[in-house]
Amino acid sequence: MDSIQTNTYTVHFNLSGYEFLNSYINDNKFSKIYVLVDANTHEFCLPQFMAQLQTEIHIEIIEIEAGEQHKTIDTCVGVWHTLSELNADRKSLLINLGGGVVTDLGGFVACTYKRGIKYVNVPTSLLAMVDASVGGKTGVDLGHLKNQVGVIHSGDMVLVNTGFLNTLPQNQLKSGLAEMLKHGLIYDRVYWNKLSNLSKLSLEDLDQLIYESIIIKKDIVIADPFENNMRKHLNFGHTLGHAIESYFLGNNSKADMLHGEAIAIGMLLECYISHELLEFSLKDLKAITKVIKHMYPSVEFDDDDLVSIIDLLKYDKKNENGNVNFVLLESIGKPKIDCLVENELIIKAFEYYKRISS
Repeated sequence: MDSIQTNTYTVHFNLSGYEFLNSYINDNKFSKIYVLVDANTHEFCLPQFMAQLQTEIHIEIIEIEAGEQHKTIDTCVGVWHTLSELNADRKSLLINLGGGVVTDLGGFVACTYKRGIKYVNVPTSLLAMVDASVGGKTGVDLGHLKNQVGVIHSGDMVLVNTGFLNTLPQNQLKSGLAEMLKHGLIYDRVYWNKLSNLSKLSLEDLDQLIYESIIIKKDIVIADPFENNMRKHLNFGHTLGHAIESYFLGNNSKADMLHGEAIAIGMLLECYISHELLEFSLKDLKAITKVIKHMYPSVEFDDDDLVSIIDLLKYDKKNENGNVNFVLLESIGKPKIDCLVENELIIKAFEYYKRISS
């Protein structure tokens, strides 16, 4: 696959991507290289990655614990201390080898250590390939509140090696597919239609769909790098999805929920709200419901859950002047930003979700 050029960096793919990475390392003459991994990518991805790296520069491995609950400023402090103890200087390179937690947190660490060192993202999960590693968003959670602290600052390169997907369990693959489904819903009906029947797709088809998903996000980010307008489209499903994810993350009595699982629910709820507020097609609502219901497990919500989830909406990053701003759909491929939604309609959306889940 051809490399994808953005305004500030390039996304390279598969084995040929390592040639670009090796040339980049040798051309920049870094003092040291640090590879950030979590416990999972250390075991399953690092050996494959190191086998492709060709450099005489000294390499250190820094491991963090795996999981969204470790995407915190405390983890950053630990990595900053480790970099300092290992004598990292401003000519050092940080390579983030992992899923969205590693790429988001690692990017933030690199942007802030010694006021900024260069970094490269090597995403190993489907979610990180199509979302977290494209667009320069870095940062960490604040308690159980998602992505409250961070900066928008791109690394020098992204290397997408879809071979890493063979290390993922099915639920992690489906988590990433939620973001790809979102790209179809906000941008392109043809792309949505390709994704809506994944059972007929081969691995080669998935490679092409990943490529197309990255193109979609790249086009949106280039048009609006700092999320003043069009980039807000990427938040479809995330207003309620992030609130659901945060609620489950902060509630010990609830089972763990992956990001994509929460976003899938958020998209369904926001499609229903779109139908009620913007006359989004009932036919499309039913088709989207069928796809998401088939792909993702149903989750039960009681009245107390809904009160807490709605309360969490006040922390959404799109909010302005005390208003909770939703991204909704007028039709597939035609989103509308800054929509205000009454709590009563949000509750009706959860009632719809309950009906289709029973």
